[in-house]
Amino acid sequence: MEDILNNIVYALIFLVTLKLLFFRKRVKNPPPSPPSLPLIGNLHQLKPPIHRTLHSISQKRGPIFSLRFGSQPVLVVSSASAAEECFTKNDIVFADRFRSALTKHLGFNHTIITASSYGDHWRNLRRISSLEILSNHRLNSFLGIRRDETAKLLRKLSHEEFTRVELRPMFAELTFNIIMRMVCGKRYYGEEHDGTSAEEAKKFRTLMSELSQFGLGSNLADFVPVLSFFCFSRHRKLAEAGEKLDAFFQGLIDEQRNKKESSNTMIGHLLSSQESQPEYYTDQIIKGLIMALYVAGTETSAVALEWAMANLLNHPEVLEKARIEIDTEVGQERLIEEADVAKLPYLHNIISETLRLHPPVPMLLPHYSSQDCTVGGYDVPRNTLLMVNAWAIHRDPELWADPTSFKPERFENGPVDAHKLIPFGLGRRACPGAAMAQRTLGLTLGSLIQCFEWKRIGEEEVDLSEGWGTIVHKTIPLEAQCKARPIISKIF
Repeated sequence: MEDILNNIVYALIFLVTLKLLFFRKRVKNPPPSPPSLPLIGNLHQLKPPIHRTLHSISQKRGPIFSLRFGSQPVLVVSSASAAEECFTKNDIVFADRFRSALTKHLGFNHTIITASSYGDHWRNLRRISSLEILSNHRLNSFLGIRRDETAKLLRKLSHEEFTRVELRPMFAELTFNIIMRMVCGKRYYGEEHDGTSAEEAKKFRTLMSELSQFGLGSNLADFVPVLSFFCFSRHRKLAEAGEKLDAFFQGLIDEQRNKKESSNTMIGHLLSSQESQPEYYTDQIIKGLIMALYVAGTETSAVALEWAMANLLNHPEVLEKARIEIDTEVGQERLIEEADVAKLPYLHNIISETLRLHPPVPMLLPHYSSQDCTVGGYDVPRNTLLMVNAWAIHRDPELWADPTSFKPERFENGPVDAHKLIPFGLGRRACPGAAMAQRTLGLTLGSLIQCFEWKRIGEEEVDLSEGWGTIVHKTIPLEAQCKARPIISKIF
C-alpha cells in the first residue's frame, strides 16, 4: 500500500513539473524575474521577514518584478507609481482575492469581506460595512466603549513612582475588548468580564489563541497542491478551528436574537436589519462581518500602538513636543476626548510617521487579477497574485527625505499624496476600517502622553528589530517605565 501511495505522489510531482515546464502560458513582455526552480518556483527564496526579502530583490530587478509561488504567478510592486497604476487604471482588474485553505475554513468559505471575490456579494458586504458598522454615526455611538476601555488602561498604568510595565499585552487587551464590546457588548480579556462569565471568556481566549497559530498568510500547499498530501494534519486542524469559530459566532448571534430588547451592538443592529432584509443580512453574512472586524481591528491597532510608543521612547524630544501640544490644547484638568484629537496635528503626525515606518501589514493583503493587463509597460496575465510592498514604498528615498528616520515633522505641510502612504491599502479594496483605527490610535496615544511621564528601562535605545509574519510585531515586546502625572488624581 505504501509503495502505491509513493508512486502516486511521484507521478503527481512529475505531471505538475511537466505542466510548469512545457504548458505555461507565454507572456509577451513579462516583468523581470529571478531564476526559479521546477515545482516550487521562487518559494525557496522567501526568507522572513518577507517585506525585506522582496525589497532586496527589487533592488536588483526593479520596482516591478515577477515570481512564481509553485504554479502561481506573482507580481511584486515596490514603487508608489506602480501601486497607483495597479489601484487606479487596473483597480477593477486587481479587485479579486486569492483563495487559500485559510480563507476557506476561517473566512466562511471565502465569503468574508476581506477574502470574497469582487462582485455583487462583495459590494453588498461593503455597503453593509459602510452603513451599519463603520459609518461615522455608528462609530460615534460606540464612543463610550472606546473611552471606557482607554480609562481602564490608564487605571492599570497609574503609579505614583516610575514603574516598569509591559505594554504589548495591555494594548492587545484594549483593542480586543473594544472590538468585542462593539460586536456583542462583552469583555473577554482582563480581570473584568462585563456581561461574560469567566468560563466563556476563557473559552473565547483559548479559541483565539488556537486561531492565531495559523496566521493570516497562505501555506505552501496553497501554491504546490502536491504538498496537500503531507499537510493533512494542518488542514484538519484548520477545518476544526473553523467549525469552532462558526459555532461560537453563531452562539453570539442567537444570544442577541433571543434578547427581548435590541442592544447597541454590531450584532444587534445587523439583526434589526435582518428582519426587514433577510436576504442581505443572513447569519452567515453577519458572522463573516464579525470575523473581518475582529481580524482587521484588533491586532493591527495593538501593533501600531506598540511601534508608536517604542519610537517615542527613543525620541523623547518628540514625546515632549506632543505633550506640550496636548497640555496647551486640552490642559490637565480633564482627560483628552476623541473630538480633541482633530485639534492636535502633531499627534496626527506621530501616528502617520509610525504607520509609514512600521505599517502593521507591510505587504498589504494580496490582490488577484481577473483578466490580462499591463503594469509599468509589462504584461501581466490573469490569475496573477499581486503583492504590494508598502514597507518599501514608505522608505523610498525618492519619496521621503531621510526615509529610515522617525520624523513626524515631515507631515507638517499636510497630507501627502495618497499613493505614497498606504498602510490601509489603496483603491476600492482598501481597508474600510481606517477611520476606526485612527480613532483608537489617536485617543489611546493621546491619553498615554497626557497622563504619564515615560522613559526607557535603561540608557540604551529600545530595540526596533522586526518579527515576521503577515502582521509584523516588534521582536522584543515593549517594556517601559511610566509615572502618573497630576491629571490622574483628578480624573480617577
